[in-house]
Amino acid sequence: MGDPTVTTLEGQEEAVAHSVADEAVGRRGLLRVRAPRRPRLWFEIMLIAVSYWTYSLIRNAVPEQRAEALRNADWIWQFERQLGLAFEESVNHAVNSVTWLIVGMNYYYATLHFVVTLGVLVWLYRSHPGRYAATRLVLFTTTGFALVGYYLYPLAPPRLMNGQDFVDTVLVHQTWGSMASGDLKNMSNQYAAMPSMHIGWSLWAGLTIFAVATVPWARVLGLVYPVATLVVIVATANHFWLDAVGGVVCLAVGYGIALLWYGRQPYALPRQVAGPTREERAPDVPEAEEAPAPSASSNSADAREVPAAPQRIRVPKQG
Repeated sequence: MGDPTVTTLEGQEEAVAHSVADEAVGRRGLLRVRAPRRPRLWFEIMLIAVSYWTYSLIRNAVPEQRAEALRNADWIWQFERQLGLAFEESVNHAVNSVTWLIVGMNYYYATLHFVVTLGVLVWLYRSHPGRYAATRLVLFTTTGFALVGYYLYPLAPPRLMNGQDFVDTVLVHQTWGSMASGDLKNMSNQYAAMPSMHIGWSLWAGLTIFAVATVPWARVLGLVYPVATLVVIVATANHFWLDAVGGVVCLAVGYGIALLWYGRQPYALPRQVAGPTREERAPDVPEAEEAPAPSASSNSADAREVPAAPQRIRVPKQG
């Protein structure tokens, strides 16, 4: 009979070997999932469409708790006054006195929020495919956390507050702008002001342009864009400046999630998508084995094993 101690040790060694092999397979699988890859156009179009539809559905399905939203707006306004930073009403009245400026801001608020965001996504897809998925993850995570904010903290925008003198610039100037004004107010939740995704998305776009673009004027525009958006959301009385802070917090969470998943920030990833590394290949796909170089001894042996070609003997002609 064999020694049971030896049998136990062999079993333990075999278990450890299996554990190490399973861990290696799992690590390679995780590397394959996390590795940047070239995005597929049809999938990205479908993903963006479904995601925005889901975002709009959930955002507008949040109960419009009007009384609580107005109470929260009063609290934020009082808090800003205590800080000495309640400047939204002054900005709103000052910009509203310049008709062409406020009308332009109304259209800015209604259009660039979507146009610039989609434009940056398309640009990344075409010119920076290696960074596309990670940067898109930041945007989607930011938006997801914003939905949580809409549900937990209903907030009325300044233009809907009671007892204040804010101007609803869309109604006054009869322009198409805020989805929560005029004939469009029934298509959107009017009390989903915290956090501001106008700031979250514009800062995402601006930082992406600044970090990735190589043309100086484009990088400058990347920095100007979120600042201009902050002025617009305050001047049109659609947000408090604290709503913008909420948008920045959501964006920071988005970057944190991307950092945890990819191990580095999206802009530090390679611009182009490289082929899979050896560790990222599927474990069940064997790699091509190189044939060993023939040695000198084997060459001589092979030469001995191959019979020499018979030589032709020339017979001289007679006569």
